[in-house]
Amino acid sequence: MPKKKTINQDFAFFTALYFFVQTNKAKIRTRFRKLSKHLLDFNDPDLNANAYLRRPQFEALEMYVFLKEFGENRHVHELFKEWAKNEGVFYGYQTTGADKTGQGTLLGFLDLEGDDQYEAIFAKMSERSRSYPNYIFALTMGLGKTILMATCIFYEFLLANKFGKDTKYCRNALVFAPDKTVLQSLREIQTFDLAQVVPPEYANFLRTNLKFHFLDDTASTIGAQDGSSFNIIISNTQKIILKRKQARPTATDKLFAEKTGTLSEVYGDLYDMIGADAPETDADLAVNARFQRIARLPQLGIYVDEAHHSMGASLEKDLGQAKQSSALRTTIDELAKALEARKTSVVGCYNFTGTPYVKDRIMPEVVYAYGLKAAIDNKYLKQPEFLTYTGNIKSEDFVREVITSFWNDVGEMRHEGMLPKLALFAATIDDLQHDLRPAIEKVLDELGIATSRILVNVGDEKLTTNEDIREFNRLDTPESEKQFILLVGKGGEGWNCRSLFGVALYRKPKSRIFVLQSTMRCLRSIGPDQETGFIYLSRENQDILDDELQQNFRVTTEEIGPKKTDTSSTVEITAVPPPVIIKMKRHQELYRTVKKDNPEPVAVDLSDHAMEQFRVTLERRIHLRDRPTSVEDITDRQSHKTYSRLTLVGELARYFSGDGISPFDIEEALEEIDGGLDALVEAVNKYNDVIYDILVPRLFHAFFEVEKFQRSVDEEVELIRGYNASSNKLPTFTMKAQEHLVARRDYPEFDGLRAKSFHLDAYCFDSNPEVDFFKRVLKDGKTEKIYFTGMLVHGQSGFQVYYIHPESHTVCSYHPDFLVYRDDGKAHLIEIKANWKKEDPVVLAKKEAAERLAEGNIFEYALVTAEQFDGFLSESGWEQFEPEKTLTI
Repeated sequence: MPKKKTINQDFAFFTALYFFVQTNKAKIRTRFRKLSKHLLDFNDPDLNANAYLRRPQFEALEMYVFLKEFGENRHVHELFKEWAKNEGVFYGYQTTGADKTGQGTLLGFLDLEGDDQYEAIFAKMSERSRSYPNYIFALTMGLGKTILMATCIFYEFLLANKFGKDTKYCRNALVFAPDKTVLQSLREIQTFDLAQVVPPEYANFLRTNLKFHFLDDTASTIGAQDGSSFNIIISNTQKIILKRKQARPTATDKLFAEKTGTLSEVYGDLYDMIGADAPETDADLAVNARFQRIARLPQLGIYVDEAHHSMGASLEKDLGQAKQSSALRTTIDELAKALEARKTSVVGCYNFTGTPYVKDRIMPEVVYAYGLKAAIDNKYLKQPEFLTYTGNIKSEDFVREVITSFWNDVGEMRHEGMLPKLALFAATIDDLQHDLRPAIEKVLDELGIATSRILVNVGDEKLTTNEDIREFNRLDTPESEKQFILLVGKGGEGWNCRSLFGVALYRKPKSRIFVLQSTMRCLRSIGPDQETGFIYLSRENQDILDDELQQNFRVTTEEIGPKKTDTSSTVEITAVPPPVIIKMKRHQELYRTVKKDNPEPVAVDLSDHAMEQFRVTLERRIHLRDRPTSVEDITDRQSHKTYSRLTLVGELARYFSGDGISPFDIEEALEEIDGGLDALVEAVNKYNDVIYDILVPRLFHAFFEVEKFQRSVDEEVELIRGYNASSNKLPTFTMKAQEHLVARRDYPEFDGLRAKSFHLDAYCFDSNPEVDFFKRVLKDGKTEKIYFTGMLVHGQSGFQVYYIHPESHTVCSYHPDFLVYRDDGKAHLIEIKANWKKEDPVVLAKKEAAERLAEGNIFEYALVTAEQFDGFLSESGWEQFEPEKTLTI
């Protein structure tokens, strides 16, 4: 009997995919469209100091674009197959621990046991595949999945608008929420300032063209026109799913019912889901009108938000990983069928969940994951502290201990102007009324705290008034004076309250997963520093939480609790007066278009040779690496728009409206080319791209000239921003650093040298070479000043170099490592880099920009590696800077 194939349950393809993207980033980006790179660079925290997205959000966005541009919307199991075999889109890349030629097996990077392991994993990945790509982005709660989802939708719409023929981009978006509470939180997609994540030159297009449809009640309708684009429909499953009629048909209804075939044949799985409750005839099913309207929107992207509110078996069904689908997944499947029947498609389903695990197993269609432990370790969430009460403690004593501890630890200490909140959960409304609330009121009275700080929200109108709901919705505001929030069942419904600092659970709730969902509510970050979230539990609930953390995140309370072995430390940094002000020059360039008095003739080459660039061919080959056995011109089979003389002139006139160029001017210019306007119409109808790639730029240069203006502006730059002349408060910062990479102003080794440096009372370096360079230059007798300027890179310093990114051509900011003044009057900017990074295109772009800035600012720039220190720091090394220049402080 053949040996049964087993699957490595710990196999995480998303880890390998992330590793591949990061190690091949430069080469992969050559496959991205320019607009994709521009949007990525705008949101990259390493390139844009003002980037809005957090690092995990940006990495997920980067993976999203990778799947779109490089992966071409392939299913995850298809990507895995091509990755494992170094074929398809991965051909020519090193993927699986193979050698530089790309040859090898799955041994190495993933430590998989040969081809049998591969086959078993591939079978597991493909067995639940849908007709559409189904991706899972697993970011733990509190990292901003809603904003990430909005950014992905904006990206899709921008690309769909620019590349209208490319069907891999979504032209419409349907956003699913699991319940009504989370549905309300999704309004952030509509209210969010999209300029935070979209380059300014594209923001107005989105503001003008986005159409929101918010289905928050059963009476809501979708106003989207059939076939229209850039609609964002926000709903929960219940507002979209096909439903059966509520009323039983009368004898008259049956007599006059239209016989139109069986809906069970059309809706298959969805009809079967009703099971024993299925109506006697198919005519009893009523197709939801919203479903029909959505099915008439082309190139639909489906986004499932807060999928992590379903856990275990429910999550497995919702994300399409189980044999039996949920109502949500079946609705999506049926939408895909309906769209396919209309010759369009569900471009992809993008699921945003809090965990990559189901029942302690990795879901195979996860493409990016950022876990709970990493989010805590990297300060994207509060640091949890677990307080477990063991023994036979009474509920009143538990409440007294919790509130007293919370008041001593947090009290009325405001963060971002908001009072800290403590949520106390009761198992039932009756428990809250007769047990929990009286105990809390008694304890507050003992501590001298006003009971008016209590707020009750249980979903019962008799106990929770409209005023209570208003207070609950404004808890995260400085105006709220409520601190003790009494809840029943609210913890699992997407309640997002950043000023929540504590959660208490005494009695065992009916749902085990509720313990996990409710306790994690208090970990959302607030303020510039990592605060602590206090979790108060009975021993029984502590054991449940440990088990659920293991099942859903593969961590324990011990692993995510306060760290004992973290070798880095938090460094409180204060500016050292007086402020350092540098007088320098900024070069500014202005470009202006001026309409020509006499337009130049438009020259357009319409020969077959010139049109060759627009042809589409099909190459056939037996093996991927072989030369094609045949090449077929399939240009005529491509979809294209047909223009007449009038509509072609009208299309071109759109690009010059408001510039004083009339359609008659355009028509006259086109008539003068060889063959006239008729020849252009013929070429355009064969190759639509002639309009955008040839005619628009040629007409622009015929009608306009571009004038360039340059000037230098004197500028005073602060090495540290934030000095306030009206107060004695100095700018302060908090950073995390290894102690051996910290140089403090009060260290004895700097006695007698402090006046030569330290505009901050501590420098946190990134590497040992930086520390070595700093100490050697500081101790050099010819050094007058040395400042570490590569430390404050998020807008805290005005001393920065603006450069053009070599790929996206966007403006980015760069902070050189050191500013050094020598006793010969020379000033130097020094960048410390590893030898292997010297020729990196981005490093070279920064170097070029710094050198250009230096030319007009009378200082010099050098990029130095650790291997060059001895030569560079010698007298002859410093003398390489010519001529002698000074920089005024």
